[in-house]
Amino acid sequence: MLTLKYIEENAALVVERLKVKHFDAAAIVQQIQEANQQRKETQARVDALKAEMNRLSNEIGQLFKEKKMDEANRAKMKTVELKDEIKALDTTFADTEAKLNELVVQLPNLPHQLVPEGRTAEDNLEIRSGGIIPQLPEGKKPHWDLIQQYDIIDFELGTKLTGAGFPVYKGKGAKLQRALISFFLDEGEKAGFLEVQPPILVNEDSGFGTGQLPDKEGQMYHATADNLYLVPTAEVPVTNMYRDVILSEDQLPVKNMAYTPCFRREAGSWGAHVRGLNRLHQFDKVEIVEIAHPDHSYEILDSMVAHVENLISKLELPYRIIRLCGGDMSFTSAMTYDFEVYSAAQERWLEVSSVSNFETYQANRLKCRYKGKDMKKPELAHTLNGSALALPRIVAAILENNQSPEGIRIPKVLVPYCGFELIS
Repeated sequence: MLTLKYIEENAALVVERLKVKHFDAAAIVQQIQEANQQRKETQARVDALKAEMNRLSNEIGQLFKEKKMDEANRAKMKTVELKDEIKALDTTFADTEAKLNELVVQLPNLPHQLVPEGRTAEDNLEIRSGGIIPQLPEGKKPHWDLIQQYDIIDFELGTKLTGAGFPVYKGKGAKLQRALISFFLDEGEKAGFLEVQPPILVNEDSGFGTGQLPDKEGQMYHATADNLYLVPTAEVPVTNMYRDVILSEDQLPVKNMAYTPCFRREAGSWGAHVRGLNRLHQFDKVEIVEIAHPDHSYEILDSMVAHVENLISKLELPYRIIRLCGGDMSFTSAMTYDFEVYSAAQERWLEVSSVSNFETYQANRLKCRYKGKDMKKPELAHTLNGSALALPRIVAAILENNQSPEGIRIPKVLVPYCGFELIS
């Protein structure tokens, strides 16, 4: 979340920049200013009353020494009145702080200056593209037909076991999943990311720290008996490893990656755009996370984008990189790049990764800070993350783009992981 100090010092700028996200912040910012002024006035009154109490305490002792009992007792009664007033003001102060926190978390992150104007995906800016769109033979099939033809993923069995959106991978389909996960982790290790294996259930504090709560609770599976949430992405547990942590400046950047299954309760819809692997409630993903020095976070964002681009290039998939416009960005992001791969059978682009810089927005919630030798106090770090990569649509594109009369060709880079060159 934005810091109260930043909002107070840059109120007009906050309102103006959030217009890029098509968020009208004027009323909330005004309420924050009013609540913060009330908080300051309350604190000032409490401080004045405590000073008066200290003065009276010293005076009472002197009055008793001088045997001025009536005056001493009147002073004692006054201190009782002051204590009652301070107690009431402390309640007011706590209520005002709670109101301030409720207001501040309603403000999205400010978009970076390079974020383009726009409301929808049509207004996003293509940065670059790569790869060659394959020319498929007559009778090309979408991946859901290929899956059935080669019996590698069973959607009906998944529905029987759990429900729609929970497929069962089997045979070469399961091996392809495992191959992709291993490939992504090995490439991440080469790029300097330390692998971690976090829990896939997180508490409310973790959900709040990365911004899933209170914004996206409806999209998360909630284990109500224990008040825990299934992770929508490894971003949540991995970034929260640094909640309430002060890193030394020379530790930055911290680079972690993790494979986890991911769980998302998405609103149901119909059509080819959500058919098969295009949208699932459970899917596998490798996530990369960096904790960075504010001066270098955008260089690091570029390096993370390059890492994801390298993965897609090695998988021989045609792709394009999109810088999201303000209206298409997440609540917490300052800048986001989406990666899309081309599905030659569906004849459309499929989103497979988002790489984002959150600047200090998550770090302020997390209290994730760093401190250098010459710094008087710790400062907020920048947090970044990206999908490297999410599997379902990558698998869909691999199956569709590599189909032939003989079967489905496996990208060369995956053959050592799969142990086979063809699904037939």
